[in-house]
Amino acid sequence: MKKNTGIMRLFYAGLYSWQGFKSALVNETPFREEFIAAIPLVALSFYLDVSAYERLAMIASLVFILIVEILNSAIECVVDRIGTEQHKLSGRAKDYGSLAVLFSILIAIAVWWVILTS
Repeated sequence: MKKNTGIMRLFYAGLYSWQGFKSALVNETPFREEFIAAIPLVALSFYLDVSAYERLAMIASLVFILIVEILNSAIECVVDRIGTEQHKLSGRAKDYGSLAVLFSILIAIAVWWVILTS
């Protein structure tokens, strides 16, 4: 099978990413909730009297949450695909992903807090 290269590789990468985004919105409630929460916060950042770098940090911290959440969802999909029986390593993998999401949310809160209170 011939692999796509150049512009076609980019096209298909974009297509697969779009499919992943749509799937996450439909199938992953936490991702959907965080995405919906991010929309007004991103809009709010444009109305705040902050520098371009501060605005970028604020928006990037929100996107970071979405990135970590989707990686957590990917971990959960793989663990669930492997088997449905309870296993301590499966539980740990899911717990670590959840912890990563919590840390990303705390980072975003800290970024917004520091910028808005400076």
